[in-house]
Amino acid sequence: MSEVAPLRMLEGTVKSEWIDYNGHMSEAFYVLAMCLATDELMELIGIGPAYREKERGTIYTLESHIVYLLEISEGEPYYVTTRVIKADRKRIHILHSMHHKESDDLLATLEQILLHVDMNGPKASPFPLAADEKLQEIAAAHAKLPHSEQVGRAIKL
Repeated sequence: MSEVAPLRMLEGTVKSEWIDYNGHMSEAFYVLAMCLATDELMELIGIGPAYREKERGTIYTLESHIVYLLEISEGEPYYVTTRVIKADRKRIHILHSMHHKESDDLLATLEQILLHVDMNGPKASPFPLAADEKLQEIAAAHAKLPHSEQVGRAIKL
């Protein structure tokens, strides 16, 4: 992988049904938007819908940490980037970052640990070799990026 940048996985526009009683995007929909980027990552590494249907393998979320930084309102455009922090044979540590498409302002981040699962068990199982190789390639490229203060944060007052 020659490009050393987070993967630009998804673009969208804030939908009216995503707006809360405060007049901006509700917290659950920040998570939804960034989790849709996880689906795009799965497709990129070859474990998308066709793989799930045929091989009965998928990803489960083990842990998530979301940080809300700025509001976004109905009709405003956004994009999500994904950074692979680390990957082993069964797990992926990622950071999704949601940005305003026009200003590039960072709106929120979602740090996650994902686990590859054989749905026949269900039980943890290694990624298919091709997916693992692709993940390792992406992780190696992303390791060259500067450290993000959003990675490894603990919740506290």
